[in-house]
This record gives sequence, structure tokens and C-alpha cells, in this order.
Amino acid sequence: MGKKRLILLLALLFGLAGCGAPPAAQAPAAPGDTLEVHFIDVGQADSTLLLCGGEAMLIDGGNVADGSLVVSYLEQQGVEDLERVVCTHAHEDHVGGLAAVLAAYAAGTVYCPVEEYDSRAFENFKSYTEAQGLELTAPQPGETFSLGSAQVTILGPVKEYEDTNNTSIVLRVDFDETAFLFTGDMERDAEADLMESGASLWATVLKVGHHGSSTSSSYPFLREVLPPYAVISCETGNSYGHPHRETVDRLYDAMVTVYRTDLLGSVVAVSDGREVTFSTERAGSPTPGRDANAAGYIGNKNSKSFHLEDCPNLPKEENRVYFQDRQEALNQGYSPCGNCRP
Repeated sequence: MGKKRLILLLALLFGLAGCGAPPAAQAPAAPGDTLEVHFIDVGQADSTLLLCGGEAMLIDGGNVADGSLVVSYLEQQGVEDLERVVCTHAHEDHVGGLAAVLAAYAAGTVYCPVEEYDSRAFENFKSYTEAQGLELTAPQPGETFSLGSAQVTILGPVKEYEDTNNTSIVLRVDFDETAFLFTGDMERDAEADLMESGASLWATVLKVGHHGSSTSSSYPFLREVLPPYAVISCETGNSYGHPHRETVDRLYDAMVTVYRTDLLGSVVAVSDGREVTFSTERAGSPTPGRDANAAGYIGNKNSKSFHLEDCPNLPKEENRVYFQDRQEALNQGYSPCGNCRP
């Protein structure tokens, strides 16, 4: 399904035509140029390498124990130095491996939303930053910089928060007609504030916030982003239960095709400026989103009834679950609506 058609379908589905529109077109990518986005499998943690036009940027570094893995991955990709290093927030599963990275690679600029945090992992990260003669830089919303021929825009955080997850740096990377959105572990409160700020959130690929936790990726947020694709970084059998069923359902309802590192290993997305293609470390298929063209049924999570799509008794969006056929609804314990008689 083409990107523009998908956007239109989503807008019609959610009644939001005119919202979540793609950003203004970027300068065309140079012939043969690409943006590579490597979602590195660091288990229950985050680390993403971006490569464009001979420049490299790293967003997060996994846990402390992942440092050598991330350095090895960068070496395999031929990285010689890092133009930018972004620590989205101070939790160990994002900052932990960055000390090892900065011990091995020179960096141009190191971003972090805070200068102090009470943990050994953060202190080591800060020490290796200072050892390069650099200071931690807190970027401001609206700030932009280039990575090769890609354009990076800082979108958040737009407020100060006590919750460390909500302090996450949010950034969008535009490459011609495609865009990637990174949200760290931002949760619903910060998502709402970011939407209220008027930030352009549309993206071709969403790095799902907080490892697929139900506290992130709300329905309103997904309606603004309208991503055809998403990536979740998490570990098989993790103690948090990530990704949570509620988040998986919301992504399915929004027709998002999801790549998961727990199932597929490291995921590499390559944009040529028009389309994004994916490859995965392990064999397998992404989780498809709901087919907008399929004649389906809509269930009510509260009443456990299911309806035709034109039934006047449809539940609110947040209480909906979608079935592609009647038998699927019955198999999951839902009963036919007495009004529309599906």
C-alpha cells in the first residue's frame, strides 16, 4: 500500500483529515544516497545507529553490559567516528553502553536532557564525554542539524518533568519524502504535551516508545504520527511483559506493520528518500497491522460484543478491537450485537 494512500485511509478512519500531515518536503536526496537506520538488538534496552552521507549518529547505547556489543556493531558497519551521540534519557538501558562507545569513538556533539543523574552508568557516560573535551548538551525544541543529506529536528521534551521517562529527547529525522520518529521512553503525559505544542509528528517509521509499554503510544499519539511501520526494541521473556498487549492492539488497529527485535533480532531500515525497505538479523516476518480493505467486525472490549462497521452502537476508539471475520470474534468470546446483528 502506498504511503499517501495509507495516510488518507488512516485520516478517514480516525476522522482526522488535515491532522498529522507529513512535513514539508525536504531537499531531494542525492542520487544513490540512502539513510540507513539500524535498530540494534540490545535486549531489553535501546540503541539505534543512523548512517547517511558518510556521517554517523547513535541514539542510546543499551545497558552497561551491551557496550561491547554496540561498539562491535559500529565496527562492523565501518563507523570511524560519530557526528552526534544522543542519550535520550538517563535510565541505564539507554545510557549504560554509551561510556564504552565514547571510549572507542570520537564524537562531535553529545546530547542529553540532564547534566546530573544519580547512577554509576550515567557518571561514566559523563566522564567519557568530558574526556573528549565535550560537555553534555541539552537540545531545545525546534533545533535542527544535518546528518549527511538527512535533516534532524528536535521536537521535545517541551516541558520539565519529574518522571525520567518523560524527559526523553524526541527527534524526527527527515530524508526526502520519508521520516523516522524517535521518542525514547516518553509516556502519555509527555505525548499529550508534545501534540499540544503543535510539533509535526508524522513519520514513515516510529521507534515505539518505552519498549512497547502500555504507558506510551496512545491512540491520539498514533493518530498524529500515522506510521506505516514501527519498530519495538525489547527482549524475549522480559520481566516487564513488553510489548504490552494493549500497545500491540493499538498498533494493529492503526494498521501499522511492526518489527520487533525480540522476534527478529537487529532490524535495518533503509530509505532511498521515497520508500523504506527492511531487513532483519533473524528469519521471520513483521507483525502486520489491520487490513483497512478487509470487511471486518468491531468488538467492544468492555461489553464483549461485536458489531458491523456501520453500527450506530460502536464503542469509543480506545475500547475497540478489530476482527477480520465473524468466526474470529466468536472464537475470542465476543457475542453478536443485538442491533446490527453481524
